Amino acid sequence: MLNSDAWTQLREQCEQCRLCELHEHRTQLVFGAGDVGARLMLIGEAPGEKEDLSGTPFIGRSGRQLDALLEEAGLDRSTVYIANTVKCRPPANRDPSPAELNACGVWLSRQIELLAPRVIVCLGKFAARRMIDPKFMISQQHGQWFTTSDGRDITAIYHPAALLRNPGRRPDTLADLKSVRARLLQPAP
Repeated sequence: MLNSDAWTQLREQCEQCRLCELHEHRTQLVFGAGDVGARLMLIGEAPGEKEDLSGTPFIGRSGRQLDALLEEAGLDRSTVYIANTVKCRPPANRDPSPAELNACGVWLSRQIELLAPRVIVCLGKFAARRMIDPKFMISQQHGQWFTTSDGRDITAIYHPAALLRNPGRRPDTLADLKSVRARLLQPAP
């Protein structure tokens, strides 16, 4: 069960973070959103402009794409927790730098520790390279299952924004999400 005091303290500490320069450009911290009791955690790359303005991850076109995929796979966004590898929007939506990923890594690690999800899904190659393997190849390894150092099941799917650019990858992503749902339905080890 999540310790709400520890969660509140983590968010407050994250809001005060000055470990990298991204805080200088943000409108709002995008800490994460969703069910803090979720067994499934989705981890994206970084907030975009709309997320920066709202403080909520995965809204706009990518968010709608993600919501549709989750629904089609028999999952519900209201029952998952969504976060990003970095909590502030990189200028001009550029990729987060290694230093920024490392600085925010402390926040994401603590979120995972407190939330204790059973399954983690990386949304896209940047999250997969941070969470699974620095050499992760999304086109070859999406949908494969790995185990984190603390025993959680983890996989990666194509980022919803990539599916907007290449709809031909949607069937693979849907199959990967159905595999996630099946994994969640299995009895806990």
